[in-house]
Amino acid sequence: MTASRIEPPADLDTVRTSYDRVADNYVEMNLGDLTTYPWLRTAIDGFAAAVHGLGPVLDVGCGPGDVTAYLAERGLDVSGVDLSERMIEHARRRHPGLRFAVASATELEPAESSYGGILGWWSLFNLPRDVLSQVLQSFARALVPGGHLILGMHQGDGERVRTEAYGGVPVAWTTYLWQPDDLWALLAAAGLAPVADLRLSESVAGVPSLVLVARRGPGPGVTL
Repeated sequence: MTASRIEPPADLDTVRTSYDRVADNYVEMNLGDLTTYPWLRTAIDGFAAAVHGLGPVLDVGCGPGDVTAYLAERGLDVSGVDLSERMIEHARRRHPGLRFAVASATELEPAESSYGGILGWWSLFNLPRDVLSQVLQSFARALVPGGHLILGMHQGDGERVRTEAYGGVPVAWTTYLWQPDDLWALLAAAGLAPVADLRLSESVAGVPSLVLVARRGPGPGVTL
C-alpha cells in the first residue's frame, strides 16, 4: 500500500521557529522528565512492555529526547524525530548513543509495517484536525500487526492560540484540544483498535491530560 503525501500545515515553519525558540527553556525546566509524573510514567511503561520485541519504535516529536532515552533504557530499539532543529540538538547532546533526526510528522512517510510502536507524546496537538487524521492513518499503516500507538493530548473543546510558553518565551502556535470520543473516532477510522484510555484532571498546560493507546488489529481494550 502506498501512502499519499500529507500536505503540511500552513503554519509549519512558524511552529518550527517557535519550538526552536523555547527549546532551551524547555530543557532547563526539565519538562520531559517522566519521573515527576507517575501516572504518565505508568502509561509509558505499559506501552514499552506491549511493544517489546515487535520491532523498532519511533518517538514522533521527541523534543530533547528524554522519553526516547527512557524507552531505550527499557530495551527498545527506539529513535526520535522532531520538527525543531534546536530540540534535536539538545537530544543529541543529552543522549549521544541514540538516533535523532529533524522532521515533522507530516514529512515522515513511514514504510508499511515498519514499526512495532509509535509515540505522539504531546507532540501532535499543533496539527489541524484534518491533518492529524491523515498523520494517524500513516502511523497505522506503519505499525506491524499487533503494534501499538500511544498518544498524549490536551483534553477539551476547540483550540487555544498561544503567544507565549515555557517561561514566557514568545511563540505563535495553536493548541488543538481533543475530547476522547473524537480522538478515538480518528483512530478507529485509521484501523486501530482501543487498548487503553487514561485521563488526568491536570497537566502542566493547565488543562486535563489525555493518553490513548491503540493497536493495529482487533484486540481487547481497557479503561484506566
